[in-house]
Amino acid sequence: MGVLIMSSPTSAQVQPFPDSFHDRRIETNGVSLHVRVGGQGPAVILLHGYGETGDMWAPLAAELAGDHTVIVPDLRGMGLSSRPESGYDKKTQGQDIAGVLDGLRIDRADLVTHDIGNMVGYAFAAQYPDRVTRFVLMDAPLPGVGPWDEIVRSRALWHFSFQGPDAERLVAGRERIYLDRFWNEFSADPKSFGEASRDHYAKLYAQPGAMHAGFNQFAAFDQDAIDNKAFVAKIKLTMPTLAVGGEKSFGPTMAVVMRAAASDVTELVIPNSGHWLMEEQPKATVAAVSAFLTRTK
Repeated sequence: MGVLIMSSPTSAQVQPFPDSFHDRRIETNGVSLHVRVGGQGPAVILLHGYGETGDMWAPLAAELAGDHTVIVPDLRGMGLSSRPESGYDKKTQGQDIAGVLDGLRIDRADLVTHDIGNMVGYAFAAQYPDRVTRFVLMDAPLPGVGPWDEIVRSRALWHFSFQGPDAERLVAGRERIYLDRFWNEFSADPKSFGEASRDHYAKLYAQPGAMHAGFNQFAAFDQDAIDNKAFVAKIKLTMPTLAVGGEKSFGPTMAVVMRAAASDVTELVIPNSGHWLMEEQPKATVAAVSAFLTRTK
């Protein structure tokens, strides 16, 4: 089941997880994953995206822990998880998530995801549909699914193709500058992504090998598109699915994407928010996710 470890946020101003949560290391699928676990009741697993780590979920974890066992991993290569050279395709990372549940001896879970977490979560749900009871996806596309070819033509997504040794040299020592671009341009109001959070995540992404691993998440998109097209051709997800978009970001397009891959999709747009829903509109986002997980029991 993994061993107990101790960790602390790099900035005391970033909202911590409740004291009842503990940290574990779970060894699975060739990677060592840092996982936060707390609460009691039916399981829910929360998957973060790029520019953040599992720390982003602290407010939602606190809300859900009263009646859920809440599981919050750092994805392969990110946060405090190990950074292997390979395995950044989302099909492999979906298998990582199955390994987390196996390590905790949990059969099924609700699934809440954001950004690249959407892609990992979808790959997990498509490979193990009987292990997902409900699925909430927030504000990011799925490679190869729905309007993907139109979405990737956006000039705002140039970072999808920004990787390799020279890109890493450009960013080395300038991680905060690179990440500020995401936090500023993809928010409705850059001030909503606070300085403490920026400092916290920039320090984590400045760890040795962290940016290399992060770039590998994007480099895998071509393979992800191939894998996802095969998933869609084989199976359409049937679990209740909530597709959440920020009004100033993906908005209703999140539901358009998911209707290409799932049959029971509820659309929700969070007003006055860009991409960073948990930072920009945390109360509305937490309330929406909590209500969906309760309403669909």
